[in-house]
Amino acid sequence: MENIKKSITELGNPAKPQGEAGVEMLLGMNEHHSGVTGWTLSFLAVESSDIILDIGCGGGEALRRMSPYVVTGKLYGVDHSDVSVRLSTEHNAEDVECGKISIIKSSVDRLPFEDNFFNKILTVESFYFWNDPAENLKEVWRVIKKGGKLFIAADIHGDAELDEKDIEGIKKFSLFNPSLAEFRSLLENAGFINVKIHTKTGEKWVCAEGEK
Repeated sequence: MENIKKSITELGNPAKPQGEAGVEMLLGMNEHHSGVTGWTLSFLAVESSDIILDIGCGGGEALRRMSPYVVTGKLYGVDHSDVSVRLSTEHNAEDVECGKISIIKSSVDRLPFEDNFFNKILTVESFYFWNDPAENLKEVWRVIKKGGKLFIAADIHGDAELDEKDIEGIKKFSLFNPSLAEFRSLLENAGFINVKIHTKTGEKWVCAEGEK
């Protein structure tokens, strides 16, 4: 069974999901990343009027979980994968239809939003694959309002006690896996202030938080 899962992940391409294997992989991620997603959302403390962006929205589960708390605000998702955009749209069909959620094909390299647009931005399990994290974070900083916050979440980090499977995955998929200190430096160098690096006892998770 484990070999089948690995094959699906490899065929589906976690850096840019594609094909039917990509769909299956994303559906699995919606389930397997449930814990780290919920933990991350606890830091966002989503409010009714929030305007929030999910970068690398994947299967659309984080958007679905935030939706009940957003009433007068709006949710956006971006992903550079056609498969992710389609699946995320289907997963949130009712909210997309009424305009509460907008899902757009885009890369973090150049976000299709004006300056100072969002008051909260999150990315869950996608930072591993950003083309140029240092520069990409400056682009994210651009579209956040003054006083707004960014949350970067991953289920492993460079200081965690990684097992053989973790190490194999990092090598196989060329994952960018910063240490806790590197997360802090990346955010601060991009212009973020009041940086906080959250970890969870008993887990390898990290949530790096920064304010504009």
